[in-house]
Amino acid sequence: MPGFGPFDTYSDALISACSMLLKQPHATAGRPSDMNFRLRWDLSQEYCAWVYYTPDERFEMSMMAVTTLQDARGKRTCRLPPTVDDARYPPESIGYVYLLHTHPYEGELTEQDIRYIVSMGLAHGWEVKTKAGMLRLSLVAFFSASNNPASPTCDGFFQYTPTTGDLSKWTNEQSLWSRKSLGTVVWTSEQTYRIDRH
Repeated sequence: MPGFGPFDTYSDALISACSMLLKQPHATAGRPSDMNFRLRWDLSQEYCAWVYYTPDERFEMSMMAVTTLQDARGKRTCRLPPTVDDARYPPESIGYVYLLHTHPYEGELTEQDIRYIVSMGLAHGWEVKTKAGMLRLSLVAFFSASNNPASPTCDGFFQYTPTTGDLSKWTNEQSLWSRKSLGTVVWTSEQTYRIDRH
């Protein structure tokens, strides 16, 4: 992605990606309590991208994808290509670390989100070996709590890590990040799951 990194650490890559994705046109709709939320929601779009690890031991971000035509008025989706095409590296040398997307408001991960990252884990593997150790594949949904869509702030993200089942919410207050575990995703069969809330 032009203008992005590369970064030495996954945390720097995530923070930079959060700001970059949320600043895209109509990436945020503000808060549901805002007066113009319904209109902003109707105009909103989800953006998505991969953060991946390269043989150069750096974290990069793929080009962003956006789905302009939505299947349902009450939902927003982003169809991210399942693989990264980076001509500098052989396809098998790329490590898939984070599947990123934006949520137009501070909403939890959807069933579609959870199922897609599991399918990507089956395709690419569940962990990536980096110079800092093993990183588990996870899904991240960025959100902004700002009521000014023209100047959104990166206020946090929801994260699901399939290998542990952990469903978490990260929030950013005055550049300090804190994590709250929301529950555990428990797969009861290949097709069904439940969320055990904390």
